[in-house]
Amino acid sequence: MKKTLFLLTMLSLSMTVFAQKSSDSKAIKPGQGYEINLWPEGPRSSNGDPEDVAKVTVFLPNEKRATGRAIVCCPGGGYTHLAMEHEGLQWAPFFNEQGIALIVLKYRMPHGAYQVPAEDAEQAIRLVRQHADEWHINTKDVGIMGFSAGGHLASTVATKATGQAAPNFQILFYPVISMEQGVTHQGSRENLLGKSPKRKLVNEYCNEQHVSKHTPRAFIVLANDDRAVPPVNSINYYEELYAHNVPTAFHVYPSGGHGFGIRQSFTYHLEMMLELKAWLRSF
Repeated sequence: MKKTLFLLTMLSLSMTVFAQKSSDSKAIKPGQGYEINLWPEGPRSSNGDPEDVAKVTVFLPNEKRATGRAIVCCPGGGYTHLAMEHEGLQWAPFFNEQGIALIVLKYRMPHGAYQVPAEDAEQAIRLVRQHADEWHINTKDVGIMGFSAGGHLASTVATKATGQAAPNFQILFYPVISMEQGVTHQGSRENLLGKSPKRKLVNEYCNEQHVSKHTPRAFIVLANDDRAVPPVNSINYYEELYAHNVPTAFHVYPSGGHGFGIRQSFTYHLEMMLELKAWLRSF
């Protein structure tokens, strides 16, 4: 009888331990997003808002289709909010079908701490490389994608990040690039740098000024009739990329305004998706 009770007790303990391990190791299923806190031990810099937590949502392709490529996506929103759906989460099927992992970043708003968004984006890229084996990712094929103000964030990281935080390629949709008055998106500038930033700080975040031969290849998309972010942002950036021999695909569509993202209502949606797919296959 005592022997039977002992065996039953040990069996119960084993089942409890197994259950605990199962709940702790939450596997990411292909095609399903899985949210991860970007700074589990607290962020490097604070923006003063403890409820504004940086996170990533990870979408992995089927292992058999995985190419090893991954993209960290930065939605736009003028550095005040994030268009998480059409400039983020809704892109997952498009990339996963091509064997590409998509990691959508919910970065924190600056609230006067201009360094915060870039710290989050760089940490997201490091996180992807840290999970390379588990997520079947090639550490030398990690890109960054951004829309509008998220494009400014993506180009900031593309031109400045080093080491494990540096992306291998960049994808920019109607991006804010410059912080110069008359060129920039005024709201993005004020929300990131404040209303009266010093000249040195403005120059630091004029990303066209920081292109070098080491800047990663780029894919840039915008509409000619964009009234929110002047197309000259992308034009100046492209000119610098060209001058430094950085391979770049530059697409300006006749109409579409600003903020179309992956919405099929964008007149040139199909052409844009085919161009992006072809570019991704080109390297």
